[in-house]
Amino acid sequence: MESALNLTQNAVEEVKSLLSKPENAGKNLRLYIEQGGCSGMQYGMVFDEKREGDIISEKGGVNVLVDPVSLDYLRGATVDFNDSLTAGGFKISNPNAKQSCGCGKSFQT
Repeated sequence: MESALNLTQNAVEEVKSLLSKPENAGKNLRLYIEQGGCSGMQYGMVFDEKREGDIISEKGGVNVLVDPVSLDYLRGATVDFNDSLTAGGFKISNPNAKQSCGCGKSFQT
């Protein structure tokens, strides 16, 4: 399947850890874009089941679901995970973003 986006090894390990929890059994990581945030559009991540039309990228044994509209904004993006106390969590580096806000959770195209 098409390689829509990338996950670093740290992100793969964290997603696998989260998917091992009972409430996430049988689900996949979904990345999406929605209106909002301080730059106009923001990233979203959730554990979800596959829907009609989803594009699936497999990275290190993790399936990542992206809907066709979000794919236009996320193509080529890299998801990383950092467990530091300051600025920790998932971070998306998006080559399609012309401008990102300081928090890294929203962007403009």
